[in-house]
Amino acid sequence: MAIAHFVASGMGGIRTAGDLVARMEFSKRMKVGKAKEYVAKKLGVTPFDLSDEYVFRDLREERGLGVITGVPKTPKGIAAKMNIEDLLDIKINSCEKFRQYRAKR
Repeated sequence: MAIAHFVASGMGGIRTAGDLVARMEFSKRMKVGKAKEYVAKKLGVTPFDLSDEYVFRDLREERGLGVITGVPKTPKGIAAKMNIEDLLDIKINSCEKFRQYRAKR
């Protein structure tokens, strides 16, 4: 299971910017080219850098966007998703549900 997850979350997922680009495609109905430009601009990199694992490992750690392996003192799970919300200026349903749950307590 661990190897399958590692392979499945490769270039299209959290190892690079695939998840960020996909979020823009779905939440703002952007075409892939526009979504890449938007994410690159928000991160201060070129669209070419979006697929570079070495660049993105550092960017994800610095910005608290979540990484594929556990790194001490870096955001994980919902905390990383909330950072993604702030970076991309979007709303993520699971973050909204978490806020509603916290407000009830």
